[in-house]
Amino acid sequence: MTFPRRDFLIGAGALSLLSGCGALSAIGDATTPLDAYELRAPDLPQAGRSLARSLSIEPPTTSGALDIDRILIKPNPLQSLYLPGARWSDELPSMYQTVMLRAFEDTGALAYVGRRPLGGTGDFALISEITDFHAVLSDDRNSATTRIRLVARMVRETDARVLSRRTFQAVAPAASTETLDVVKAFNTASDEVLDDLVRWGLQVIGLRLPTV
Repeated sequence: MTFPRRDFLIGAGALSLLSGCGALSAIGDATTPLDAYELRAPDLPQAGRSLARSLSIEPPTTSGALDIDRILIKPNPLQSLYLPGARWSDELPSMYQTVMLRAFEDTGALAYVGRRPLGGTGDFALISEITDFHAVLSDDRNSATTRIRLVARMVRETDARVLSRRTFQAVAPAASTETLDVVKAFNTASDEVLDDLVRWGLQVIGLRLPTV
């Protein structure tokens, strides 16, 4: 059984499309160079003012299947494969930590946003878990939908108290099963998740972003 295979060109390089079969050999050859993709932070509005607060963003935890740099696809609920010829620019937890950091930082709402507390101590910490981050193929394998689900907790550093917990999730259809279209769908779903995440997180800390 195979996925549809088509090739297309971007600039001077060819990207691999969704292809493969149920065998483990279809996951991809580790020695073959893979095209790297990354997600971008959403374009959020600037905060009207900045709080003298710091936020450290921990790398999200996740399952073993997602704790790598490969792009996960599900031909059916019981099967998981990796997109041949493609990978994320970094292991998923590290890549998404970077995107979350940029999303919060770009609003200008906080005095400091980083991967660890400033000077060893900080005001707040964002702890999260990625439970879904994959593309689902349709029954005929001619279309795909991306799914992202993130569970987040905002923690006050001084006493390790969880101030708020919330689950964020989004789905986005891909324009086709081509690699770039699937990645674009991931970015669309990610934009929705991060928009909600940043607004929630800043509200917990004490500031509301303007609505668009």
